[in-house]
Amino acid sequence: MSAYIALALSVGLLAVLDTWLYVGPLAAVLPGLVWISFIAWGCHFHSGGGVKGMTTAIVGMSFGALVGMVAVLLAGGAFAGLGQMAAPVAVGLGAFVICLASRLPLLATIPASVYGFASVAGPVLLAELTPGQAIGPVIGSIIIGALFGIASEYLANAMTAKGAVSAEEAAV
Repeated sequence: MSAYIALALSVGLLAVLDTWLYVGPLAAVLPGLVWISFIAWGCHFHSGGGVKGMTTAIVGMSFGALVGMVAVLLAGGAFAGLGQMAAPVAVGLGAFVICLASRLPLLATIPASVYGFASVAGPVLLAELTPGQAIGPVIGSIIIGALFGIASEYLANAMTAKGAVSAEEAAV
């Protein structure tokens, strides 16, 4: 089968499993965070796929989530005296840190860190979790999504005819 069809089939089937995990067995631990898993899954492919893409998604997004957690804490704490400017200044500082950190090879893919940074906001703003309560489930969802990314790639490659374009190339 072509890599294009194999990847579509692989991603479609595994998306059912990923979503089921979040509405079923993981619902109490990772409530409503399937969207973070899908962002990490996409980040895996955006970062080139394979072990490198998986590692970039996990490390970059987790780092970004930690920076986002600190930004939320600063906005409600040390920067609270800035009033309406507390959150914008905290976000700006977080963006600055993410860009500086990109000098490190494991954090060189700035979008991965930005995806993680933004992912913390959902559980804090929508589920009213504290930043400390949100970070574990966010990072857990990042790891799950990156694992689904590499699993979908490997499954697609296993279903692809020999000599055809790989799943990584088909995803680009």
